[in-house]
Amino acid sequence: MSDIHFETVHFSGRVQGVGFRYATLQVSREFEVAGWVANLPDGRVQLEIEGSKAEVDRFVAAVEERMHGHVRKTERSAARRAPQFRGFAIR
Repeated sequence: MSDIHFETVHFSGRVQGVGFRYATLQVSREFEVAGWVANLPDGRVQLEIEGSKAEVDRFVAAVEERMHGHVRKTERSAARRAPQFRGFAIR
């Protein structure tokens, strides 16, 4: 199995209690990506996402656009690995 682009993304700002995870789930249906999104105890939202680099980039940009006004900071770290996710979920 070939490697795929994978990213861990942390969103900061007013990202909990505003429908962020549900909006991210809705946006995920427009892209060929797999992974999950979850609230963190420190008030951030974590996104684990895999797909082609271009598709992941477009997906993260779409989430930022959809949640404009709530996201103050986006931190991304990327790697290549074997695919591990199927579908997209809220955790």
